Amino acid sequence: MDWHHSGRPDCMGQSIFAGYQMPINRRTQLSGYQILNDPILNKGTAFTDVERDYWHLHGLLPPSVSILEEQVGRRYKAFRAQRSDLDKYIFLRSLQDTNETLFYSLLVDHLEEMMPIVYTPTVGLGCQRFSEIYRKPRGLFLSLPHKDRIRQILSHPRYDNIEVIVVTDGERILGLGDQGAGGMGIPIGKLSLYTGCGGIHPAATLPIMLDVGTDNAQCLSDPLYVGWHHHRVSGPEYDAFIEEFVSAVHERWPHVLLQWEDFAKGNATRLLEKYRHRLCTFNDDVQGTAAVATGAVLSAIAVTGIPMADQRIAVVGAGSAGCGISDLLLKTMISDGVDPEKARRNFYLVDRDGLLLQGMNGLATFQMPFAQPREAVANWVRHHDGPISLFDVMANAKPTVLIGVSGQHGAFGEAVVREMARHVKRPAIFPLSNPTSQAEADPADLLAWTDGRAVVGTGSPFPATTRNGRPFTFDQTNNSYIFPGVGLGAISVQATRISDGMFMAAARVLAELSPARANPDANLLPPVSALRDTARHVAFAVANQAIAEGLATSNTDSDLMAIIDRRMWWPVYAPLPSGFSPETL
Repeated sequence: MDWHHSGRPDCMGQSIFAGYQMPINRRTQLSGYQILNDPILNKGTAFTDVERDYWHLHGLLPPSVSILEEQVGRRYKAFRAQRSDLDKYIFLRSLQDTNETLFYSLLVDHLEEMMPIVYTPTVGLGCQRFSEIYRKPRGLFLSLPHKDRIRQILSHPRYDNIEVIVVTDGERILGLGDQGAGGMGIPIGKLSLYTGCGGIHPAATLPIMLDVGTDNAQCLSDPLYVGWHHHRVSGPEYDAFIEEFVSAVHERWPHVLLQWEDFAKGNATRLLEKYRHRLCTFNDDVQGTAAVATGAVLSAIAVTGIPMADQRIAVVGAGSAGCGISDLLLKTMISDGVDPEKARRNFYLVDRDGLLLQGMNGLATFQMPFAQPREAVANWVRHHDGPISLFDVMANAKPTVLIGVSGQHGAFGEAVVREMARHVKRPAIFPLSNPTSQAEADPADLLAWTDGRAVVGTGSPFPATTRNGRPFTFDQTNNSYIFPGVGLGAISVQATRISDGMFMAAARVLAELSPARANPDANLLPPVSALRDTARHVAFAVANQAIAEGLATSNTDSDLMAIIDRRMWWPVYAPLPSGFSPETL
């Protein structure tokens, strides 16, 4: 079945059943009531009189027939009438579970306004309140007590055409910690952006929650909690469950793209390294965050004038995300001709115990390449006893770039930022932690503390401000600039693996799309409203890189942009099945 078409106007020949997992020869067996209750097939009041005759929908719908644009206008008015962001989140989730075409048409038309609702920051609250607001099933909850049933659960024909899976175990949701089964809100939100931004057909996406228990005392004591009431399982039992899941997924869908999301520091990088050479998979917290941060740093060069080879980079939060960012930036420096060892010394990673130093106790394997030699800091002027602080790094290393993935609100304090700005004319500062409440700094403060000189990007959306007497919107340096295009590019050529080179290609093309390249006073990144076009260009770069690395298994000699354009689904109602006519009633 081919469910793909490009452009809203050009959908002729598409059945309303296109892309639906039910076999074609069974489609006319559906009753009108079943169609109305299937979010992929439902058109609501947009079913025509002829369609209502064919599927016996009269009486099940009010008599007035609407077009999609009218439905979008009605739903947008209702959306704006909601009292709070959580109410808006619940409203959109309900619409998604009722009529996916209408939901995505509304989302695409108002992407900048609605992305903070369907994803960060509001999705964090949605995860915290998941059990309370739970309405209808979406995706799969695979719980450890049902480990032996995973293959049976995945085998249902409704999942035959799955192309993209986002999976979490709920242990480190954004900066909010262990949310247990409530973490399912993250895969649902991510896949909404795969479709809204990347054009992946919603019927080809599957959110999965691996429920291995939770150590969140509030969840465990809540009788309404929908997850497994058990303390979080770890160690060999956890690993065996993950192995069973990965084996079952690879067996069921040999070419599926599997994205890991919001796993804790101790598992994120470890699981990625274990499985990245076995199937087409990546961890968005590690690699997606790294790519968008790298793209933002490369874009900032047009403003700061400091070439990549001369950048000095401080990263606050030396977990999987911080080290992932550092690793991709390091590879970018090396690819630009910098000696690897010299490049490595340009990174200053600060964690809870201060600057990472060689010989520190408890360093993780992925942190070790970025630990500074002790002799390199021996002559630093220190302002406090104890670990080397972020302020000490600013005063002595004089970083040109400051990146935050610590989840610690206020980690970029005024003294630190002013010290950075004392040594760098145009400091590039990226507080990337989500949600907004966990951001390392308010971007308006960063401008104030640097006399308007800072180049700023944030992980979550912040209110606009005035810069140089003109309204200015802060760049949302969010993974949504990267992962939808990476997914679209990978499945367009059926990539067997996701490589670092593919993420570097994504970062570089994002920098090429930077408005600041043409105007240093402009934003670093394209507007959120242009994320569909951004995903298209990222997909093209990623697919080409997969071919160059020998990781593509299809369309290697084709017009890739044409392939990508055809795959991008637009949320429009498709006509009746081919060959249908009123005479068949």
